[in-house]
Amino acid sequence: MLCACISVEVIVAQKRKLVYRVCGDPTASCKQRENFQPFQLPFEYTSNFHISESQLFYAVIVKSVKESPNPDKRNCDKAITEKDRIETQKLFPHNAVFVMRCWEPGEISYTNVAEDVSFMGVYAGQTLVDANAFLAKVKATGKFDDATVRRMRVQMNGT
Repeated sequence: MLCACISVEVIVAQKRKLVYRVCGDPTASCKQRENFQPFQLPFEYTSNFHISESQLFYAVIVKSVKESPNPDKRNCDKAITEKDRIETQKLFPHNAVFVMRCWEPGEISYTNVAEDVSFMGVYAGQTLVDANAFLAKVKATGKFDDATVRRMRVQMNGT
């Protein structure tokens, strides 16, 4: 009897937490792209949600800045500028370049990153093989020698 109850709870929990397709190519169609800021990585989601998250994907982190652990002392807007993001986007026209300047309640966030780090990432695909191949392309530009691969999700709190 206990096993049946656990199975039902797991199924119910899975229905509440849906994962959605990441829009990793800024030139491709994406149903909700207009609901995201240019510096955010969009993903497709349904309109009646509370908390939504994207499918897992890989990103190449090309820049990161450690912020103060004290939220009142963070310099979020200056950590990674929109100009930096736009210049990087020009290098990779088919891979979305996204920035997390500082975590704010109710904003888009990304998993597998520290709260006190601002970063700029480039969408690198669904598989580690794709991500590593893209990492080589990023490093070949000579602009991002410290770039690394990271697996993550985009999250949105719609409540």
